[in-house]
Amino acid sequence: MCIKMLLEFEKKVAGFIKANNLFGSADKVLLAVSGGADSTALMYAMCAIKAENVPASSLAGKLSGDILCAHINHQLRGPESDDDEAFVIAQAGKLNLAITTRRLDVRGFARKNKLSIETAARKLRIEGLLDIAKTNNCKRIATAHQKDDNAETIIQRLARGTGFRGLGGIWPLRSFNAIGFVRPLLCVRRDEIVEYLKKRNLKWRVDRTNDDCSYRRNYIRHRLLPALQRQCSGSIVEQLAKLAQSAQKFYSLVCSGVERIWPELADCSADNVTLDLRIFLSQPPAVKVEIVRRSVTHLGGGERDLAYRHYERILQLAQQNIGGRKIELPDGLVVWREYGNLIFARCKKSLAVKKHTGKAVDLQVPGQTQFGSFLIEAAILETDKKQFEKFKQEKPNFIERFDLDKVKLPLVVRFREDGDRFVPLGLTSEKKIGKFLTDEKVPWEVRQKALIVADAEKIIWVWPVRISEQAKVTSETRKILQLQMADTKPAD
Repeated sequence: MCIKMLLEFEKKVAGFIKANNLFGSADKVLLAVSGGADSTALMYAMCAIKAENVPASSLAGKLSGDILCAHINHQLRGPESDDDEAFVIAQAGKLNLAITTRRLDVRGFARKNKLSIETAARKLRIEGLLDIAKTNNCKRIATAHQKDDNAETIIQRLARGTGFRGLGGIWPLRSFNAIGFVRPLLCVRRDEIVEYLKKRNLKWRVDRTNDDCSYRRNYIRHRLLPALQRQCSGSIVEQLAKLAQSAQKFYSLVCSGVERIWPELADCSADNVTLDLRIFLSQPPAVKVEIVRRSVTHLGGGERDLAYRHYERILQLAQQNIGGRKIELPDGLVVWREYGNLIFARCKKSLAVKKHTGKAVDLQVPGQTQFGSFLIEAAILETDKKQFEKFKQEKPNFIERFDLDKVKLPLVVRFREDGDRFVPLGLTSEKKIGKFLTDEKVPWEVRQKALIVADAEKIIWVWPVRISEQAKVTSETRKILQLQMADTKPAD
């Protein structure tokens, strides 16, 4: 009887491995073993499957590579954490499995980076497992997530706000670069795992913090899911598992659609992703959401920190024809709309929107004036009709020239202010500078650092975009005011 139950559990796990092709052609698999019931069951079941203790007919595509173990000691429970590590080492020894252990300062990392203990532990654990896998040339990392974990994950995501992708819960296989995280136990419940261990007369470690409901996941496990179960006729865990499978299938279809349009839609570099709004806005909502997610992850943003409200604001931004608006995202990213594009970028200092409050500074004419990081050099030049064409042809970059007789000294340099207006070169009437910059499709970054040079009556230069029609040099000009503006601040 015991043997039959044991074989049924292993066959169930083996069938799930086959159905999802979890290990493919991997030569080595790294098992993440904490010492708890789930990971202990994973370790013994995987070894049994590899040893072909189940009928060969059910193991097509079976695991054939070497199995290694990894134990991450979070050092959160003092001697108990050390006992967990010793337990896992002993179990690996019984199964003749090579094992690598690693100790992490989770509390110090959480404090330094202002993270919760749960988030810090997860981040360090994943990084540690990936490093161990790379060192040992393992193409797969197997973790012991099971059906109840999946249900808790879905509930947790619903509580914080999620979309169809989040409803997919824990995936059987997820890749990080060339290494895949696989979850062979997603086909079994927690009580099945405990029964399996008892049938094999195996011990496991119990983490007392798992009963602490101050942790969100424990609250969901011990309080919220049981309350929901009392309102359901069937198993809430099984229903959420079916929901996850449906969401995963739908998401796979969405990804196929994104793959088809991505080359034409997106222009990607290390620091930004530029999306063609014409193509983006023509897509169904689900495809738009995946495009946004992919843009963020391309720049190194963590999708776990990207909540529903972020997606909603980005989609609203894409739909509205408003230039200059910027949305800050987690992980130091920023997104804005610029004419026909939606741009995602790393939030450099040059992209930060700041309300400039510096006072206007008088310009020395002639002479040099420092305004923040800008150096403005003013000179007065004599000219006549013969020299007029020569001056036009020889004007270097970063220099503008004005008819001195049309300028009412003194001059000042300052930042833009609400309501600023001027007569742009080539026009005959005033225009609000903000509207002018938008109509001229001046990039958002340039608009944010534009400077104003004004005389006693009017604005004569919106640097670095356009001078005023009212101060332009003509063939009748006799004295030229030459201004050269240079940003002396080093590039980021």
